[in-house]
Order: sequence, then C-alpha cells, then structure tokens
Amino acid sequence: MEERQEVCFNRWLSGGNIRFVSPEAKAGYKARITRLKDAVQLKKMPDRIFIFQVFTFMPVALFDATPGEVMYDGGKLVSIWKRFLVEYEPDFYMTPASVSYGPILEKLGYKQYKWPGYNMSEKYSYQYVENEYMEPDEYHLLIDDPSDFLLRRYLPRISESLAAFKNLFPLTDILALPTMVPSLAKLGLPEVQNSLQILIEAGRTAFKWFNDISTFEKEAHEMGFVNGFGGSTRAPFDLIGDTLRGTKGIIMDMYRNPDQLLKALERVTPLTIKTGLAGPLQSGNPIVFIPLHKGSDGSMSDDHFKTFYWPFLRELILGLIREGCVPFLFAESGYNSRLQYIKQLPKGNCVWMFDRTDMARVKEVIGQTACIAGNVPVSKMLSGRPEEIKTLCKELIDVAGRNGGYIMSCGSSMDEAKPETLHAMIDFTKEYGVYRREKEAKHY
Repeated sequence: MEERQEVCFNRWLSGGNIRFVSPEAKAGYKARITRLKDAVQLKKMPDRIFIFQVFTFMPVALFDATPGEVMYDGGKLVSIWKRFLVEYEPDFYMTPASVSYGPILEKLGYKQYKWPGYNMSEKYSYQYVENEYMEPDEYHLLIDDPSDFLLRRYLPRISESLAAFKNLFPLTDILALPTMVPSLAKLGLPEVQNSLQILIEAGRTAFKWFNDISTFEKEAHEMGFVNGFGGSTRAPFDLIGDTLRGTKGIIMDMYRNPDQLLKALERVTPLTIKTGLAGPLQSGNPIVFIPLHKGSDGSMSDDHFKTFYWPFLRELILGLIREGCVPFLFAESGYNSRLQYIKQLPKGNCVWMFDRTDMARVKEVIGQTACIAGNVPVSKMLSGRPEEIKTLCKELIDVAGRNGGYIMSCGSSMDEAKPETLHAMIDFTKEYGVYRREKEAKHY
C-alpha cells in the first residue's frame, strides 16, 4: 500500500502536462504537494506546517459578493477564486466546482436542497431538505439493483423534472428480445420524453459550466496552486442516512430493521469506494474527501458505531488506500470516543480533520497512526480578533504539530470569513510553524 501511495504522489508531483507560468510557480506547486505528502506520511515537513481550509462560499464573503450571485454567474465565481489565490496564497484551495450552478438545479426542479438566489436569501449557504427519499420497505430494491433504484425511484423523488422516470423500464428488460420492444415503448411516453429533453438541456448547461471551471483549474495549476481534493465520497452509513432514509429513518432502522440495513451497507460499500476512486483516476490527485456526518460521539452509541458505522467506513478507507489514494476524513463534531478505532488503521495513509475533539488526546492516541488537522473554531474566526487566532494557532502547533503530522485548518467548513482573522491564521502559521533543526530552539 505504501508503494502504491508513493507512486501516486510522485505522479502528482511531476505536474504532468502543466505548463507553469514561471520556475517559481513550478517550485511552489511541488513545495505545496511535498508539504502534504510529508504530513500524511508523518514526517517533519521540509519547511513548515501545511495550511488548508475546507470551504464552499468563503472566498465570496472575503470579496464582498453573495452566494446567490456566484451560483448564477460563473464568470464572477471564477474571478473571485482567482483573487483569493493571489491574495491568500493557500497551500491548497477548494475548487469552485464545490459551488453548484443555480440554473442547472432550477432546470431539474431539484428538491433535496434549498439554495441562495432561488428559494432562500442570496446571502446564505445551501440548506439541506431532509426527508425519507427511500421508504423503509424498499431496502431490498436498493440491495438487488442500486442503479435501477436510483434511476426509477430516487431521481423522481428529488427532481420534479425527472418525475416521469418512475415510468421507465428496468434496464435488465433489454437482455431478451421479447421484453425489449414493449419496454422501449415507454420511452415514447410524452412525459418521459419531456424529462429526457430536460436532462439533455441540463447536461449541455453543465458541460459549458464545467468547461469554464476546468479553464480556471488549468490556469490555477499553471500559477503553481493545487486543488485540495482529487475526489470525494461518503461513509456508507452516511450515504444511506443522509440521502436516502434521512436521520430519523436510519436511526429507526438500526432498531427495527437492522438486518436489512446491514445488507444495504455491505451492498453500497463497494460503490462508495468506486465513487472515491473516480476523481483521482481522472485528475491524478490522490486526496479523497470524506465528510463524516453521523458517526460522532453523540450521534450513536459505541455498540451501534462498531456495528453499523465503523466496519463499512473502515472498508472504504482501506479500499482507497489499496489503490494509493489518501482518504481525507472530516470528523464533524466530537470524535473523542472514536479515536480507538482510528488507531486500527495502517500508519501514514490518512488525514483526519477534527472539529470539537481534544487535540492533545488526538495527538497522543493517533499521532503515530494518522496525520491530524483542524480544531481552530470557525466561531472564533468569525467573531475573534487576530491576536486570539494567533494564540489558538500557537497552541495547536505546539501540541498537535510537534514532530510533524499536523495540518493547520479550522475545525469545520467555512461559508463566511473575516480577512483579518484568515490572514492571522495563515501568516502566523507560516512564520511560527517552521520546522527547525534539532539543535535550534523550536522543537516541533
């Protein structure tokens, strides 16, 4: 596994076909990736602690725009991201593709989120509309044929424009001639053709939008900046609990329908691995982002965690590691009682970003197992003073950054920001978080 990871990192470091704008840009690109590589592998980085912040709309807030504006103006979105890179010089950046495009969502009649500039104030971030998008008696459909379930059951429930897909035929019908023609006839239904036409139009819009984003990514790489994640996926439990059954539904299922839930988790785990590998295979960036929504200390008991959550998350993590990828896990809320499980993972292959977890204990328990990140409170970034942020960062560097294996970041994703506190976090870490030789004063 270590050899595979080394190959992936070296391929990424090479830059492939990137035509850097200057020798300095090329050096910056390689330095940024090397910092991360050394942090993942629990080494002292060659110069300083790596800095990274997970965000969606943060650059928008920094440059006096609104989420609603950039969701409907791709040119403005890209322009703001360029300004962010030049002014803040991040080690990594979140792609502007993390901001969805409003016209596409409108065209699809998307119901699973509310978004700024359409059905909520343009000043705020997305709001998830939790619901039971899979009925409790439909587990067997998901288990038997996930693709068919998603096409003919799930999509019609989350998209008004694709509601007619419930009339489509199972693709297995085309395996034999007697069932092929009658099934294909359903494509002639006016409502189905209308949905297909809308899907084609949405695809055209998405293709143009994605090309604009790709142009930005190319320019950013040529300037020496690095996109933070090559891909993303979800923990199997979160995949079902977030998008299909909802929080209430999956909690009830752990008690009322545990056998079917376990079968479904086993069924979707290979799909989560496949999803996580798709981006790195295309981009060459081996970092795979995995937000953990429902596994925190207060979300479920330890018995439930080790039965329903951890075995399938562990298989996802190991599946990505086997292919040379680096899972970057965002442990939302507190994970103090889960550290014993993380310690079971192979050494030097993951990044764990913590929100409300005791970082001294994190360093003690898993500091020799995994790279750790986070714990600067977003609340302080939004309400505190620069000096307070510097004090927090110093404590984290002294405790979590000692002997390497730490990434400076906030404890959660940011949709808002204050320039003075963000600069304080970045500039102080670049100044204070420098790895010195052993004979010098600083010990981390």
